[in-house]
Amino acid sequence: MTDAVIVDAVRTPIGKGKPSGTLAGVHPVDLHAHALRSLVERTGVDPVRIDDVISGAVGQIGEQSMNTARWAALAAGLPESVPAVTVDRQCGSSQQAIHFAAQGVIAGAYDVVIASGVESMSRVPMGSQVAGRDPFGPQIAARYPDGLVPQGISAELIAAKWGFTRAQLDEFSAESHQRAAKAWADGKFAGEVAPLKAPGPDGTLREITTDETVRPGTTSEILAGLKPAFRADVWEQRFPDLGWHVTAGNSSPINDGAAALLITSAETAKALGLKPRARIHSFAVAGDDPLFMLTGIIPATRKVLARAGLEVSDIDAFEVNEAFASVVLAWQREIGADPARTNINGGAIALGHPLGGSGARLATTLLSVLEQTGGRYGLQTMCEAGGLANATIIERLN
Repeated sequence: MTDAVIVDAVRTPIGKGKPSGTLAGVHPVDLHAHALRSLVERTGVDPVRIDDVISGAVGQIGEQSMNTARWAALAAGLPESVPAVTVDRQCGSSQQAIHFAAQGVIAGAYDVVIASGVESMSRVPMGSQVAGRDPFGPQIAARYPDGLVPQGISAELIAAKWGFTRAQLDEFSAESHQRAAKAWADGKFAGEVAPLKAPGPDGTLREITTDETVRPGTTSEILAGLKPAFRADVWEQRFPDLGWHVTAGNSSPINDGAAALLITSAETAKALGLKPRARIHSFAVAGDDPLFMLTGIIPATRKVLARAGLEVSDIDAFEVNEAFASVVLAWQREIGADPARTNINGGAIALGHPLGGSGARLATTLLSVLEQTGGRYGLQTMCEAGGLANATIIERLN
């Protein structure tokens, strides 16, 4: 069987997803294009050889609409002959793009493909695509007569089910910031981030080189002072036993960012003189209870490990999206993963979560971590709205 390999991966710095954020002045097409252009420049691949660009984006409306991947590819200077498509598996959109790219290579449909993702939450606020309408319909309402809930309530339900305290959530979150700050200080992100110029509030261009939401001084004591983010009368009446432990501090922020990976067959890489960094070993997707919504990473991880013929102990590094601290803690407890091997350089609570770009960002960071630690196998998994999850195992090659 043909192997799908990752030749290289790159991401932008991640900015705050608000009008004052460092990347708010960059159109999402241009932000995405920067990741694509940087990837092509780093690899030296002839862009004419690219068979497709498969990209994730969640807020597919306004400035991220009209098949935004196509416009990003053109903005990056790729030939008009290179096609592109935008996919949506919610927060796992760009991880799904990686899966689709790998499937195309393995099937022989692609020789060279880019998997990428973008989200500009400062310009396309989360939920914009719903536009006040019901995205579910009457048959979903009939199947779930008590009603589904926002992700923050799901995070509270997870904290309650697994018995996590507010202190545990805050301690996890503070460590995410501490790990990310140390990784930046030690130069661990230097090889994966492509700095870019962005206009500031006064229109002056400034070079953005680092992730904006990392707070080196964050402690669990500071986080303990924050109020619950999702507590409301309607939810208290429905769920009287919730502890209301989820805050802005132990949740991922809203962000702007993009990332991209070049994926080929092993044979094509050799023919083109490209040196792959990793093999896409196995991948899986799973569904779970849409009320708890974010627990799909548990069955997805079990599924991909079984498919790979590997045990948890075989995995040298895990990248688990930190949508909420309770999600990762529940996953660790169920899977038995070593916390010291999980989000080694910090996670989304510190680095940020630019929705459609996060799956590709996790993959980019996972590659770096495996090379920095000398690990062989890495596993990334992403919780997604609707009770979905992607899981991917890669194998370092050099």
